[in-house]
Amino acid sequence: MRTVTLPVPRAALAALLALSAACGQTTNKVLLIGIDGVRPDVLAEVPTPNIDRLIEAGAFSTRGNTTRPTISGPAWSSMLIGVWPDKHGVWSNDFAGNRYSEYPDFLTRLERIRPQVETFVAADWLPLVTDDSGGPLFTAEIDRIVVHDGYTAGWAEADELGVRAAAAALRDADPDAVFVYLGNPDEMSHQAWSIGRRYREAIALSDAHVGQLVDAVTGRSSYADEDWLILISTDHGRLATGQHGGEAPEETTIFVLAHGPSVLPGTIAGTPQIVDVAVTALAHMGVKIDAAWGLDGRPVALRRTRRRGR
Repeated sequence: MRTVTLPVPRAALAALLALSAACGQTTNKVLLIGIDGVRPDVLAEVPTPNIDRLIEAGAFSTRGNTTRPTISGPAWSSMLIGVWPDKHGVWSNDFAGNRYSEYPDFLTRLERIRPQVETFVAADWLPLVTDDSGGPLFTAEIDRIVVHDGYTAGWAEADELGVRAAAAALRDADPDAVFVYLGNPDEMSHQAWSIGRRYREAIALSDAHVGQLVDAVTGRSSYADEDWLILISTDHGRLATGQHGGEAPEETTIFVLAHGPSVLPGTIAGTPQIVDVAVTALAHMGVKIDAAWGLDGRPVALRRTRRRGR
């Protein structure tokens, strides 16, 4: 049976989270959930109780900015690496011209700096995790990568399988940095050529998946001794026709959500960029950003206090 808890007002919950982390040393960990193709204005219209609870006690912006072109390949590359397409070299959903060897994903960078960390990825869009279309974006240096093919399994089903695997790892193992990709909303909008019922149902299902992952984090036996940063964002928006790739505000505007004891709650200042996501994750994990890496992003939404990593 799933336990339901009543929401705590934002200010009170934020204070409790900060106090909990301040009471002793904690191990910093990060969970990044990427939901493909979600317009912030539509997200606000869909019942998403799990995301809403994270927003209530976290930091949130509906004014984020993504790549041009507003296509998944360049956008996910920018989110997961922290640089714009002119550096990582991916301008379409053909990844063949990538410069990932020069600009690796944030989990690989974390592995190279601190090999003792445990990293985990679950994704069902193949270029992220296989050699399909010139991928993968993520390298074999990551400790565990769970792959399902959304085109063959069905996107809702493949998302669910990835979430189950990630939730099991969060409950039963000891990952430090986790990325979970949810592709169903984007695909449903493309199939329906709209931002109507099927798209909105897919967003609601992704919210349920977020709930599964958050429950797995908070249900950990060691949770009280951990400082989990939960990040959720999207790669691009879309037009009312369900399509994207251009520069209309509906396509270029994304949301960014951060939640956890190290987060300064409220509206994220300014206009967060998609390249800020990876850099924020690295900063939370205690990685000192080296200017020689050429990263374009900056940490957002984090308190300035530093806690130890693993």
